[in-house]
Amino acid sequence: MSSSPKIDDTLREAIISQPNVILDDKDLMQALIAANERAMGGNIVDLRGIAMDRLESRLDRLEDTHRSVIAAAYENLAGTNQVHRAILRMLDPMEFEAFLRDLNGAVSEILRVDATKLVLETVQADSETTVKRLGEALSVAEPGFIDDYLSNGRGGQVRKVTLRQVQNSSEMIYGENAEWIRSEACLKLDFGDGRLPGLLVMGAEDPHMFGPQQGTDLLAFFTGVFERAMRRWLS
Repeated sequence: MSSSPKIDDTLREAIISQPNVILDDKDLMQALIAANERAMGGNIVDLRGIAMDRLESRLDRLEDTHRSVIAAAYENLAGTNQVHRAILRMLDPMEFEAFLRDLNGAVSEILRVDATKLVLETVQADSETTVKRLGEALSVAEPGFIDDYLSNGRGGQVRKVTLRQVQNSSEMIYGENAEWIRSEACLKLDFGDGRLPGLLVMGAEDPHMFGPQQGTDLLAFFTGVFERAMRRWLS
């Protein structure tokens, strides 16, 4: 006479009528497989069980990858929308003063950066007077300053977009805000033949806001639009 416990008739009928409920329950299937292995004894190698374990591990890794890809896609979409909104706001002003005011105001808020500065290289002696009139979003520098700033004084070829963490931020760039800027995006600007370059710097208090491991496609696009807008004002 068997001593094995008998399953309840109601539960048995429910399982027979809806077997998919058992198959779709991960924890329940693992319990059944473990019970089957115990019933076979320790001297029997269950190759099918080993294969299932490996397939399960592989499926878990695929699910993790799938979630990571979806999260990255949403983040990229959010970043794209953010840059598009900033560009549309940047193109609204009809005067250069309003353009600079928005740059250090609404545009910075949309991009979620803490400080924005436009640096223009110039050889004009009266440039300081113009800068004071146009506000704190604009700064002027001697020719060669931008490449020197981007390369940290080491020289060589500089990139169009530079993302990096900073410890001792430049007071010339950020003024009194320099002490709490911990990362920055530097966009080198080409205003066309015969014109000195410019630099748009966006600084953040968050040290992880910008870093060299991040992609630069969206900011490169933003740089291209900003260059074209500036060429209109400079002309």
